[in-house]
Parts: sequence; structure tokens; C-alpha cells
Amino acid sequence: MNLSKKAWLGLACLSVSLTGCVTPPPPKDYAAFRASAPRSILVLPPKNETVSVEGPYSYLSTVSRPLSELGYYVFPVHEVDELLKANGVMDPAEMHQIPLAKLREVTGADAVLYPTLKEYGSKYVVLDSVTTVSVAATLVDARNGEVIWTNAARLQLSSNGNNQGGLLAQMVGALVSQIINSKSDPAHRISQQVDVVLFETPGQGLLPGPYFGASAPLR
Repeated sequence: MNLSKKAWLGLACLSVSLTGCVTPPPPKDYAAFRASAPRSILVLPPKNETVSVEGPYSYLSTVSRPLSELGYYVFPVHEVDELLKANGVMDPAEMHQIPLAKLREVTGADAVLYPTLKEYGSKYVVLDSVTTVSVAATLVDARNGEVIWTNAARLQLSSNGNNQGGLLAQMVGALVSQIINSKSDPAHRISQQVDVVLFETPGQGLLPGPYFGASAPLR
């Protein structure tokens, strides 16, 4: 099922409202972000807090497009990863410890995005499979080290929806879901929608960049 960005944002807001005890956060203070006015963003590979080996780089491959569509030049994520590994920094957690001044010296980036993958993957029970992706991200001005934006997003989808159709239908649905998921990565698809919530939720996501509505320049 393909949903539009507005639909995903609506579902995210609905999930908050249905919990009853959860109050939506107030709009962020964007003063530091506006003062920084970043034009280019370097995205580091996500620090991994999950048991998934493939999760960090699967998620990393989804980030460039939404940031570019918001109007920022995004350094090619896989080239950045290869550059850091070629210089002996192999693990994303170690990459997150590289001094900002060095990253700016090498790349010229205005800001660096530090993502952390907190949940990633599917869990199977008798009649259902639940896929969860949870990400936190911090954007730091590479010129002065100031944190200019933070946010987190989490989406969880069940293969059985509202679990209608009877016990046999649920069992068949769960079996089919496990077969399909064994041949694909449902968490990767959900990651794309997590990005919508993370970067584009009004009052919480990133402000549009200088190239919004136009193509960012190549470097």
C-alpha cells in the first residue's frame, strides 16, 4: 500500500491523538536554525542501537532524497562512508566522534546530521508480524558546533491491520507476510515514511532550505 506524504503525516498525528495520554510537542524554536541557515548537509551513517546488521545502511540509503527535496545540497552518503572508511574510521559510532572541524575541512559542509537507529525490523508472532523503525537525529552547525535541530520519529505497522477475517484468514495472512518479508525488507519501506515524519512534520521537521523548489547545485 502506497500512501502520500500527507497521509503518513496524518497517520502519525492520529496515532498520537489515539493514545490519549500523549501530548503533541510544542513547535520547535528555529532561531538557531535560521541563524545558521545551512545550505549543505553531510549525513553520517547512523549509529546503531538495534540488533539489525543491515539496518543502518538500509536506512541511510533513504535519507538523501527527502533532504534534497527540502532544498539542501546533500553530500553523497555512500561516498562519505567510503571516504571515512578509507581513512581508517570503520564504525558509524566512531564516525560520530570525528571532530566537526575536520569534517568541515575535508568536505566544506555547513551542517552535519547525526542519525541514530533505535529500532529496525520485524517481529513475528503466531497471527501477526509487526515492523518497527525508530530514528533520532541531530543536526549540528559544522562551523561552530551548535546544535540547530533535533527530532525523532517512530512508525510501527502490523501485517494484519485490524485482524478481521477469522482465525484461518489471520493464520494465512501471517504466513504470507512472513514469506514476503523473507524476500524483501519491509523496514526499508517504512524507513522512507519515517523520514517524512522526521523531516517534514510541521513545527518539528526541518525548515525548507535555500534550494527548495529547485535543483541543488552539484559539487
